[in-house]
Formats: sequence, structure tokens, C-alpha cells
Amino acid sequence: MNFSLLVARRYLFAKRSTNAINIITGISVFGIAVGTAALLLVLSVFNGFEDLLSGLFGHFNPPIKVTPAKGKTFEADSLVLSRLRALPGVLLVSETLEEIAFFEYEGSQDFGVLKGVDANFARVNDIDSTIREGRYLLNIDNRNCAVLGAGMRNKLSINVENAVEAMTVYMPTDDARGVLDKPFKTRYLFPTGTFAIQQDFDNQYILTNLAFMREILAVPAQTVSALEIRCRPGVDIGGVKKQVKALMGEGMAVRDAYEQNEAFFKVMQLEKWMGFAITSLMLVLMAFNTIGALWMIVLDKQKDISILKSMGATDRIVHRIFLLEGLLLTLLGMAIGFVLAIALYAIQKTYGIITIPQGFLVESYPIAMRVGDFIPVVITVIGIGLLAALLPAQRAVRVPAFLREE
Repeated sequence: MNFSLLVARRYLFAKRSTNAINIITGISVFGIAVGTAALLLVLSVFNGFEDLLSGLFGHFNPPIKVTPAKGKTFEADSLVLSRLRALPGVLLVSETLEEIAFFEYEGSQDFGVLKGVDANFARVNDIDSTIREGRYLLNIDNRNCAVLGAGMRNKLSINVENAVEAMTVYMPTDDARGVLDKPFKTRYLFPTGTFAIQQDFDNQYILTNLAFMREILAVPAQTVSALEIRCRPGVDIGGVKKQVKALMGEGMAVRDAYEQNEAFFKVMQLEKWMGFAITSLMLVLMAFNTIGALWMIVLDKQKDISILKSMGATDRIVHRIFLLEGLLLTLLGMAIGFVLAIALYAIQKTYGIITIPQGFLVESYPIAMRVGDFIPVVITVIGIGLLAALLPAQRAVRVPAFLREE
């Protein structure tokens, strides 16, 4: 074993001349443990929210989405659809068409996005599992129906149990030639249900059947805004995306689930690492305990340091001994912190001890621990620990080779 490491390990567990040093050392290790656990748990909580929201987005956004690179719509003929469905990794393809519209219901009015979907949409996105009121029905007995986001339902004060009252849809027209021409085309939808996914969707989307949407927009029967694709279980989505891109050509944008919400996930990542940085500041404050503990160990071991120097130990060796002493203290605290974090993670994951106020989609804070999160925690904790050991190590170097006995 390396001489410096051997001495450092011996000093870590050696008997002290006073209990105060043991107490300060214990406080230092405890502080590092708490800081380590806090860093890991902060990352785990953000991971939990990211996984939760990714799952929620999956109820509205498909694994792969095809949209025009320019413009809002394109023609998806039967040949294109059959070729897409024939790809090995493709399970389902849904045609959708959306446009901004104005809605009115019993005096309440608001703008939103009306999205027409085909029969495969619910199977591609599992949106029927998010229904909170009523049922997922887009037409009944030749009546056009609508399923609203929870936010749109609240803004329009819609009662989905009222099967008589219809919601009025005003869609802008492109062919008005004079001031007497009506600028809006008016149609009616009967609300049948409410879905709750995430505010961005709940506050603006209303779903209806694709035939109604094509009729109110007066577009050809093959017109779509997007083709939404569900992949077969276990396939490589990236590989399927490349196949779809090759089939659709350069004029189409093919995006996976992450790319469809890229801005949101980038903000989540920024918040995650900002939280990590703020928590690291707490660990920096706790590092002062490490400085104090190592400083007292240096004072306690001055005689030993002098003996080592008189026996030929260089300043570099002495410096390394106390750097390693700080590293060992840090590693001990970090190991305890990891055990503490894993225990708290298991408790929260199993029992949901820390709850979220009512009104959120889940009852307790979501949490997800990832192996990759241990790496930045280890680097940060060890880095702070070594920096904390620098000053005491420099103090140890200044201890003379011969001490005068007082």
C-alpha cells in the first residue's frame, strides 16, 4: 500500500488527544453524507417528474410524428399510408388534422385548437385512459361530438352530461370576397368527455372526428396535418424513424417523442442542473466542517509530522498525506450519503411518504434514481472534499522537522 495512503488511513481511525476532534470529524462526515444524499435525491426528483411528464405526453403525442417541413397540411394518399403500415417496426398509423378555431357554449367563448382524428388515434396514443369525465366518443348516431381538454372544458363551462346542448365552432374561411361574406364557417359539436394530460394540451385542445374537420375546413379527403405512428413493442424507435424519413422524403419532418417536446425537456434539464448547482452550494458550506476537522487533526499530529520529516519525509509526502486524509473523510461521508439516499428513495418509491397537494395528477412526489446521476455527484463531492483539504495540507507542510517541547 502507498505510504501516504497508509498514514492517512491510520490518522482517520486513530485515537485523538481530545474528544472535540472526534466530534468535529463526525460532524464533517455527517455533513458530507447529508450533502451527497441531497444532491442525489434532487436529481432523482427531477428524473421522476421528467418520466411522469414524458408518460403523460405519450397520451397525446405519438412515438413518431410526420409533419410537413413547410406549411400546415399535406396529402396522405392510400399508397403512402399502405407503405408506412408495411414497415416492419410500424404497428399503427393515425391521420390527424388540426386548426385554430373559436368556440362558444352557453355564453362562454374562447379560442382553442380543434383536432380531427381517425379511429386509430386512441390506439396510437392511449388517450382514452386520460378521460376524467364522460366517454371518449367522437360521433354518436351521426352527430359530431367532441372530447375536450380539462382546461378548455373549464374555460367554456361545459357540462358533458348535457346531451342536448351543443358547442358552436367558428372556423375562419379563406374564400370571403366582400364585407357581406361571412368570415367564419359555423358548425356544432356535442361534448361527450374531458381528458386531463398536461396543461399545454388541456388548455387548448378539443378533439373531434377527422371527417368533421375536413368538412369544416373544406379540404380534400386525403388532407392531414400529421401522420402519427405507433411502433411495435421492443423495436428501435430511432431505426423506425430513419425508415419513415427515407419513405416520406426530404419535404417532410419526422420527429420522435423527445423532439416533439424538445423545448420543454431542455427547460427541464436546465432546471435540474440549476437545482443541482444550488444544492452543491450547501455542500460547499458543509465543507468548512471538513476544513476544521482536518486542521485540528494537523494540530493534533504535529509531533508525528515532525518525526516523519526528521525521518526523511518530504513536504510533498506530508502534503499528500493530508490530501488523502481529506479524500478518505469525503469518501466515507459520500458512501454513507449514498446509502441514506437509496434508503429514502426506496421509502418514497414504495410508500409515497412526501405527498403533493391535491389537484396534481399524482398523490406523491415522483422519483427515479438513475445510475448515470451518481457520476456528477461523485465528481462534485470529491472535488469539494479535495478543495477543502488543501488549506490543512498546506498547514501540515509548514510544521517544522523539530518541535520544541513546551
